[in-house]
Amino acid sequence: MRWAVAETGDGGVRLCPLAPDGRPAGPVLRESSFAEAVRARPEVERWVWRSTQEAYRRLLAADVRVERCYDVEAAEALLIGHEEGQSGQPRSLAAAWARLRGLPVPEDTPVRAAEPQPSLFEPGPVPLPPGTDEFTALLDVYADQVARTARTEHPERMRLLLAAESAGMLVAAEMGRAGVPWRADVHRELLAELLGERYPGGLEPRRMAELAEEVSRAFGAGARVRPDLPNDIIKAFSGAGISLTSTRKWELQQIDHPAVAPLLAYKTLYRLHTAHGWAWLQQWVHDGRFRAEYLPGGTVSGRWITNGGGALQIPKVIRQAVLADPGWRLVVADAAQMEPRVLAAVSRDRGLMEVAASGEDLYAGLAARAFGGDRAQAKLGLLGAVYGQTSGDALKHMADLRRRYPAAVAYVDEAARAGEEGRLVRTWLGRTSPPASVTAPDEAGLPQEEAPSTGYGSSSAARARGRFTRNFVVQGSAADWALLMLAALRQSLSEAGLRAELVFFQHDEVIVHCPAEEAGTVSAAIAAAAATAGRIAFGETPVRFPFTTAVVNCYADAK
Repeated sequence: MRWAVAETGDGGVRLCPLAPDGRPAGPVLRESSFAEAVRARPEVERWVWRSTQEAYRRLLAADVRVERCYDVEAAEALLIGHEEGQSGQPRSLAAAWARLRGLPVPEDTPVRAAEPQPSLFEPGPVPLPPGTDEFTALLDVYADQVARTARTEHPERMRLLLAAESAGMLVAAEMGRAGVPWRADVHRELLAELLGERYPGGLEPRRMAELAEEVSRAFGAGARVRPDLPNDIIKAFSGAGISLTSTRKWELQQIDHPAVAPLLAYKTLYRLHTAHGWAWLQQWVHDGRFRAEYLPGGTVSGRWITNGGGALQIPKVIRQAVLADPGWRLVVADAAQMEPRVLAAVSRDRGLMEVAASGEDLYAGLAARAFGGDRAQAKLGLLGAVYGQTSGDALKHMADLRRRYPAAVAYVDEAARAGEEGRLVRTWLGRTSPPASVTAPDEAGLPQEEAPSTGYGSSSAARARGRFTRNFVVQGSAADWALLMLAALRQSLSEAGLRAELVFFQHDEVIVHCPAEEAGTVSAAIAAAAATAGRIAFGETPVRFPFTTAVVNCYADAK
């Protein structure tokens, strides 16, 4: 049984059971708080509410945990994307209710940088029109979403996606509350070792100042070059007779000049100082924990982002500060060759599924069948097909890939063709790419000049979109699988009564912090969750989704 619940404005809540069509199946009740409503009804299978970020934060603060929920605003974002021409519209309950009533649609509240401590002036939800009852709006919008889901291309898959996205919201809230175990003293020692003394007044640390002086001296006596200003660097090299188009690492490494080595060293330390330096440590690490605000579905492909803190871009050197509590361990698990395995599952390519049926190295398996036994070439060829890198060495292997794995290559080729023609593509569960009119981030990470052309679009914009949609159907399906894996892992840890806590996740990696004696059970739970997610997402296929798991005291030791 599902129950809807919404605040009344005076701290209390209204709630009622729901029928399968989303309409009320019983009387509307009142409780004094979210926590009391949930505590009194342990039999509820799934709670339907406006926003997990708001509702579950209150529940966690009251030490109340729920097993499942349905996040109306997260569902609205997915359903809007699925509907032709609607992608990118506001997702709030107020916006959904306005669309349902034919009223002006309010914009969503802009996402702002998260603060490590609660603010007195945090932006609230987008307000409903005056006189509109939130509980009534919630019921109307939810019933409409149930009907819209039934009209999607694959309703059962869409229902699964909505459930998975909501489960991800629960995991994100719990991870933010638990926090990554972080030793501030170790972090400070690392900064002192790498950056040197910290000077007051916002001056650069000693080692950065020394490198800046080296860069200036390399351009001659009296030269003053600011290595943190790209225009300064380009101008200085131009004066030395060297033309640069940027100050990117790969371009600098091609230059033979004494300024290059200290400049590259400076850039590395500059990133560390600005992204994870003393100011970051003071802002984000408290009481031995780094608590980020995770945003599931933060990218169009479904990958997560964080609202401030840079949790998904922790430098390897700083990982030395991520240490388990005494008597505890970090179970760090990486999904092995996740996206090629997902391609095998969604394309139903018999040959590629046969390779992916093994828990061993997929690229080594490919190399044993083709590519002259060269694992590196096998990896380049397959990832080239997924990411659209079909020039150079990758192009040489495309013909062999098409011959050996025709269904897999055809799957991504069709997605690229659809993108070049301006059509939408979807992940296996139904997450939809933005339309051509909406600028989408290039999550493939390849420069535009390398974008392949399938012959269906002549402009560079069409080719770039084709490359994006080629990658979207695989990367997005992998993100959907990861949500189901997290949901299964969360459930198994809870059912086993473990003290273990999920503390970190990015698209192919998960970290669980647990007592040392639970580490073996947690490792097995991760493997089981991966298998469960593969079966639920893609049906019965031979494809396996293995994890490389390390049980460590320090995050840096896992790699």
